[in-house]
Amino acid sequence: MRLGIIGGTGMLGHHIAIAAIFKQYELVIIHREGSHLSKISDLKYESRTADLDNRGSLIKAFDGLDYVVNAAAYYPTIPRPLSAELKTARLQMQFFIDAVREAKIKRALYVGGAIAIPKSSTGVANESGIYTKIPENSAPYVQVKCLMDEMARDAAKSDLPIVIGIPSMTFGEYDYGPTTGRLIVELSNQTLPAYIKGDRNVVFAGDAGRGLLLALEKGSFGERYLISGDNTNTDDLVALICKKAGVKPLAKTLSLKFAKIISKIQETRYALLRGTPPTLSSTAIAVLSGGQHLDGSKAKNELGYVPEMSAEDAVHRAYHWFKKEGYIAK
Repeated sequence: MRLGIIGGTGMLGHHIAIAAIFKQYELVIIHREGSHLSKISDLKYESRTADLDNRGSLIKAFDGLDYVVNAAAYYPTIPRPLSAELKTARLQMQFFIDAVREAKIKRALYVGGAIAIPKSSTGVANESGIYTKIPENSAPYVQVKCLMDEMARDAAKSDLPIVIGIPSMTFGEYDYGPTTGRLIVELSNQTLPAYIKGDRNVVFAGDAGRGLLLALEKGSFGERYLISGDNTNTDDLVALICKKAGVKPLAKTLSLKFAKIISKIQETRYALLRGTPPTLSSTAIAVLSGGQHLDGSKAKNELGYVPEMSAEDAVHRAYHWFKKEGYIAK
């Protein structure tokens, strides 16, 4: 079976690729011109160039593939008008859907975000949570992820063979951004002034990659699958990371209300003056405020997915990778 992965140079894509090679798939990494392929020098793969902004390039890159994974779905990185963010997300997702259909792909996986699942009144959310109207939270990250989630589900209703895999907060190797691992890096380097309290679910990147591949292989079309790990909270997570790094525990917290004010000031300044992008963006605020505990029983029952690593294991693996790569000061 030939499997194409968009986003193979990212943390999740890299771990999906590792899981796929273990199962002896013929691996095709689909990447943009100028991507740093040195990040995936440990993988054996065929390289194809395409761009999610270019429908024709995706159709060409998907030619002859059996399965495809979109692990590079759009999300806002710098402040832009919401209309521009939604336009980009809608076009990229539509081009991906069109390419899956045109290339007659047998199975496709869209890697979505848990932010597209509303807060559960029970305190533990599952895949059944769906926004029935536009979310009240106007943060572009929330709006974009909800839009793409809806587009994937609607495409499946039109007989597109697409499954939605949703990993929880992921820590592990190959987080070159860093993305979620920024929390580990900043706490270890003692550059994080404060943190925001909240519930979280943490999964090791290797488990996430394996679980997402299972969702691609076994998932029902149009269904979402939470690829989760341990339910925890930021208090315990911060304490765990500080202990691992051998630094003084960070005690200072920041209220969500105050964090939103700081974010708005930073984004307004960036919109007017440019310069350095906000350190506390609306995307970061959306991720932090949207955290909740997750129920992974659907993935266990339907896919046979069970996480093998604990949250502590995930932090341990990520910390040592960041240290080896020079992200954490000696």
